[in-house]
Amino acid sequence: MTAAQQLRDEAARRILVKDGAFGTEVQARRLKEADYRGDRDLARDQKGNNDLLSLTRPALIAEIVESFAAAGADILATNTFNANRISQADYGAEALVREMNVAAARIVCEAADRHAQKDGRKRFVAAAVGPTNKTLSLSPNVNDPGYREIDFDALSDVYVEQIEALVEGGAEIVLIETVFDTLNAKAAIHAARRVGRELPIMLSMTITDLSGRNLSGHSIEAFWASIRHARPLSVGLNCSFGAAQLRAHVATLAATADTLIMAYPNAGLPNELGEYDECPQTTSTQVGEWARDGLVNIVGGCCGTTPAHIRAIAERVHGLPPRQLPKPQQRTRLAGIEPMILAA
Repeated sequence: MTAAQQLRDEAARRILVKDGAFGTEVQARRLKEADYRGDRDLARDQKGNNDLLSLTRPALIAEIVESFAAAGADILATNTFNANRISQADYGAEALVREMNVAAARIVCEAADRHAQKDGRKRFVAAAVGPTNKTLSLSPNVNDPGYREIDFDALSDVYVEQIEALVEGGAEIVLIETVFDTLNAKAAIHAARRVGRELPIMLSMTITDLSGRNLSGHSIEAFWASIRHARPLSVGLNCSFGAAQLRAHVATLAATADTLIMAYPNAGLPNELGEYDECPQTTSTQVGEWARDGLVNIVGGCCGTTPAHIRAIAERVHGLPPRQLPKPQQRTRLAGIEPMILAA
């Protein structure tokens, strides 16, 4: 049985739980630049390069993965949000992309196997693929709207390099997350299809304001119309806001998409210092309301969420029935920044 079918079968029985924020856990360790760098000979300052820690501090990354697994997470993502050639160029670490992705995936696979052996319950290993710091839809030059820093084929190649390494390390699902530009996500989908094996895809959009659009201007319904062709294992929302502000948008997507819904909000809104103060009880109560209202199949946490948040969420949704998938409407759906639905 494939990982995709195993996940669908498990999601039909109960609400699954994804892990929380790697960045939050790393920041809590108050690491110094030398901790990030390790024994690697890199010319630039490495502080903040969380993805590099899979090579220089693998025990720390394993500890974080273990803490989320022990808290009840069914889906464990790799520490690879910025482990791509574009993002690593900021640190002069492009040459380490393949190595850091392979290492990150192996760390998670080892933790998943350990926990499965303990209780017989499979943990799914998701290859976390971030959006990069480039955008295909928008020009960074206000004086030249047609200018792009990168083109579709080049971005797809960047993603192929990352995804191939993650699969080599043992990842079984590709999680294309924090999608602020729908065209970037389509390049990642294209890349996943170019890798030499069938890979299930999970997609997660991030919205930039309470109107419910991402940075490239797509509404939630238009985003779904744009990526539905990929037949994703799940589609959802992450980051953006806390659960309270995200609820209406999760409901919109749940009513629209005929696949699993995965939503993992921040721990509330950041304070003046950019830190997250929302306690596990508050976050889990709000996410539990989503579950009771039949909006979700998979829940978890993004920025500011700790193992304590994930444990509270897992306890809150335990025993609650998962969302029932709607029957797909037989309509032609097209999308600009709004969906266009044609009659059958």
